[in-house]
Amino acid sequence: MRVKVAERGHVPDRVLYGIIRAVSGFRAPDVVRTLRYRKPFFGGPHTVHTQASMRGASAWSVFERELFAAYVSRINHCHF
Repeated sequence: MRVKVAERGHVPDRVLYGIIRAVSGFRAPDVVRTLRYRKPFFGGPHTVHTQASMRGASAWSVFERELFAAYVSRINHCHF
């Protein structure tokens, strides 16, 4: 089940989703819609965690982490 407001977005989000569709020819990915929906509750904390994971201290370089993420996304048929 999709939450209608998360799918359509509030007015500023609708504008952003329209721009994404106009530029790319595709609808905004679900991950973008999820991160923008109730940003203080989920999107903000998730973004902070992702940045720490991808850019924080690690034995792997940023390039390696991005490559791993791209490979897993490809296997999972993600659009990004």
